[in-house]
Amino acid sequence: MSDHTLLGLSGSLRREATNRKLLREAARLFGPCTYIEADLNLPLYDGDLEAADGIPASAQALADQIAAADAVVISTPEYNKGPSGVLKNALDWVSRTAGSPWANKPVAVMSAAAGRAGGERAQMVLRGFMVPFQPCILQGPEVHLANSSNAFDENGHLTSDRYAQTLQTLMEKLRAEIGR
Repeated sequence: MSDHTLLGLSGSLRREATNRKLLREAARLFGPCTYIEADLNLPLYDGDLEAADGIPASAQALADQIAAADAVVISTPEYNKGPSGVLKNALDWVSRTAGSPWANKPVAVMSAAAGRAGGERAQMVLRGFMVPFQPCILQGPEVHLANSSNAFDENGHLTSDRYAQTLQTLMEKLRAEIGR
């Protein structure tokens, strides 16, 4: 079986963010793959900036990574009942690039948050944000990691068998979607 390229997008810029940990755990459970974690530290979208300077190299690089990946995993925190501005900004910039890097791309969406709902609303809103791009978003199982700051051991693995099994199933479905 050949290795696939899996691209991870974290809606948090923090180096030790639980959404980054969740992405890394997803890549581990996905199985053999080349895992790339995208850099979403992009300038704020500004139409004047785009008109004057074009698409920033960092935004084009993200679009190219999406296009080249066999599948994408997105993990977002929940800020004020929605996805992070970092993630929305990245989606806005990618939407301005040539081509359709998201079209028919297998995508798994998940969330990790401090609250007891685990980012459920943010994930629902994010799915709506993705509609214009027409990716193949997996419909489940849903991973809403609650109380995320206490959800990982010292090796970055999920401490809850229930969450780990749900994530494993989601990654198995994502791997199967690549083959379609």
